[in-house]
Formats: sequence, C-alpha cells, structure tokens
Amino acid sequence: MNFLSMLGPVADDLEHVDALIRARLDSDVPLVRQVAQYLVGAGGKRVRPALVLLASAAAGYRPPAGACKDTSEDPRFLVAAVVEFIHTATLLHDDVVDESAMRRGRETANAAFGNAASVLVGDFLYSRAFQMMVEVGDMKVMSVLADATNTIAGGEVLQLMGSRDPDVDEQRYLEVVRRKTAKLFEAAARLGGVLAGAPAAVERGLADFGMHVGTAFQVVDDVLDYSGDSATIGKSLGDDLAEGKPTLPLIYAMRAGTAQDAAAVRGAIAHGGRDDFEAVLKAIEHCGALDYAREVAVRETQLAARALDPLPPSAFRDSLLKLASFSVSRRS
Repeated sequence: MNFLSMLGPVADDLEHVDALIRARLDSDVPLVRQVAQYLVGAGGKRVRPALVLLASAAAGYRPPAGACKDTSEDPRFLVAAVVEFIHTATLLHDDVVDESAMRRGRETANAAFGNAASVLVGDFLYSRAFQMMVEVGDMKVMSVLADATNTIAGGEVLQLMGSRDPDVDEQRYLEVVRRKTAKLFEAAARLGGVLAGAPAAVERGLADFGMHVGTAFQVVDDVLDYSGDSATIGKSLGDDLAEGKPTLPLIYAMRAGTAQDAAAVRGAIAHGGRDDFEAVLKAIEHCGALDYAREVAVRETQLAARALDPLPPSAFRDSLLKLASFSVSRRS
C-alpha cells in the first residue's frame, strides 16, 4: 500500500489542512512570502498533520457544532497546521546548521535564499505557530506543543554536541532521536487524544505510539543515507557522514565490525566529509549494520502497534498501524 492510500480516511481533512497552511503562510513581507511559497512548492508527506487527524478520529473525536460548515471552527485543522509549521521551522534551521544543499529533491531554502533568510523565516513560522496555538484556546494543547518545541530544541543542541564524536553510543543516539525527531510525532499523536477528550490511557497510548513511530522513522532515515537512491530520497547520499553525525549504522559498525573497519568509521566521523564514504560503506556492509538498524526500527513499530491496544477498532486505527509499517518500509 502506498502512503497516500493509507491516509484515505482523512484525505479530505488533509486538504483542509493544506489550504490552511497556505493561507497562514501569507505575509505582507515579500521575502517571507517568497520563501514560504518555495517551501509549499517543495511538498512533503504531511506525516505529522496526518497523525493529528488519524489519532483524533481513532480516539472518537467529534467536530464542534457548526464546524462541518466552517472548517476554521474545527480545532483539529489548526493543530495539524501548527504541528507542520513547527516541523518546517526545525527543517529550515537544521539545514542552516548542517549546511545542507538539497532536500526533497531540490535546493534547500538556505541554498536558494541564504542562511539569514532561512533562519528568520523559520522564526516567522515558529511565531505564527504560537499565534495559531492561542486561537485553539486550549491550555493543554498549548502545553503539549510548548513542551515539544522546547524538547526538540534541546535535542538539536544535544546532536550538535555529538557531532564528529565517534564515542557517541547507541543509547545517546536514541536519546537524540527521541528528543529531536520522535518528540513531534509523539506530540502530534497525543494531541489527537487531547482534542478528542480521550481517557488518560488512550492519550498515553497515542503518545507512546507517536514516539515509537517517530523513532523508527528517523532510524530508517539514517539507514537510507547509506542505502537509498539520491533521486528517491531527495538528498545526497552520505550527508550524515559529511556532517560527522554518528548515526546508528556507524555506531553498530564500530561496535561489531573488524578493528580495521571500526577505525575507518571512527576516522570518518571525526573528520567529516565524504572522502572516506566508500570505506565506510564497506565497513557497514561487512557487519550487517543496515540490517541491524532496520531491526531496531521494526522493534519500535511493534511497540507502537501495542501502544494502540486501548483504542477501539476503526478504519482510523488501521491507518495508524499502516503508517507505523510504512515508517520502516519506505524508500524516501
């Protein structure tokens, strides 16, 4: 099953979210508008907004009276758009920090418009997200999103501290993943339960589901950096190595590979760049590091599936389970 078909139960709702995203990206500042239109044109899977919509429906959400006629009265769409704005802002800042030149098969915003514009438009997206949070008028929603944003920022700093450090182990790697990537997945799914007024066990189950799916999603991202196709994944292979990021395939290769392979990987992380990319690929292949990383991702999706046990059967719950499977099987 492809990604779009598994989102069938919320396809119409996602169109409302997309329309809201386009409307709220508008600004009377020309450069903000120009960069925002560039970001919208880049597309994206909208995984995190889809999580808000699927989780809320699976938890039994009912739109407020009148919302069926006026989608602006339905807080789901505002929350889903806020989550996407936070995600996009983190990408803008990430690409500046990482000096990335390509994302989703095209130039990054920093490559196209410069670092200063990317950072400032990222700030604009964060502040627009805060405005929209206030519109929702729910303190718990604001608390979940504020905590998530703060945790993500801390995760970014933690990752920066581990850059070019070959002594980063699997535990610390997973801590960065859970703070930097999985936290927004967790928040998106939890917010579905919050909006539905679900019991604590359901809300907690949705949050755990999002955390495990987000972890699997990032681990597979790190696998694709050494096994994907540049045209398919939309970025250059070896970007992580060029930035000196000790991701799970490299950590496992240093732990389970030969002394020679481990030394090659350690040197590549410490110095960054792509000069040692072929040697690192061989080291990864020798010890089965990519298979190991995928097994870690599969275990995360199994935990995610179990976290949905408190939810009743529904087409929305089925889509969440399919989304978990997709996070491991995807190729981009």
